[in-house]
Amino acid sequence: MTVFVHASAIVDEGAQIGEGSRVWHFVHVCGGARIGKGVSLGQNVFVGNKVEIGDHCKIQNNVSVYDNVTLEEGVFCGPSMVFTNVYNPRSLVERKSEYRDTLVRKGATLGANCTIVCGCTVGSFAFIGAGAVVNRDVPDFALVAGVPGRHIGWMSRHGERIPLPLQGDGEYLCPHTQDRYVLNGRVLTCVPSAQAAP
Repeated sequence: MTVFVHASAIVDEGAQIGEGSRVWHFVHVCGGARIGKGVSLGQNVFVGNKVEIGDHCKIQNNVSVYDNVTLEEGVFCGPSMVFTNVYNPRSLVERKSEYRDTLVRKGATLGANCTIVCGCTVGSFAFIGAGAVVNRDVPDFALVAGVPGRHIGWMSRHGERIPLPLQGDGEYLCPHTQDRYVLNGRVLTCVPSAQAAP
């Protein structure tokens, strides 16, 4: 396996890109970026210097991944979604020393045109709806929608709605994967099918 880089893309010296990754039209990857294996960078994507992108992430067209953003394995960034790294930007005030870290954990989906305000952590396998604005941390498996983003439900690792309340106690067995989901208060955990089997 090799890395595919389209002729129109710019990959600065020093950038690390893993095996099997694809860098499409008009992408710019800065020299300090670290990108894992099997990653797809769609048309017109920008990746900053202080960025880490885990294996098997998919970043769709027109997404800028700015400094201080970390994406763990298998994150999906929908078309034209937005990251920020300064909370209160001004052109006339230098704030590069005030960048806030953004962390998107394994398997999360960031829907088309959503915005992740800097300083937030998006939990594992969370699902951010199209156009939502996230300005606070998001729990694992949470479904978030609206402006500002609100926790409205739960999503499975398979990417389907889990019919459990936002809080309380309950269990759900995914019919596709046989994963078992356990709600305890406001925390949803997943017992993968290999462990869930009797």
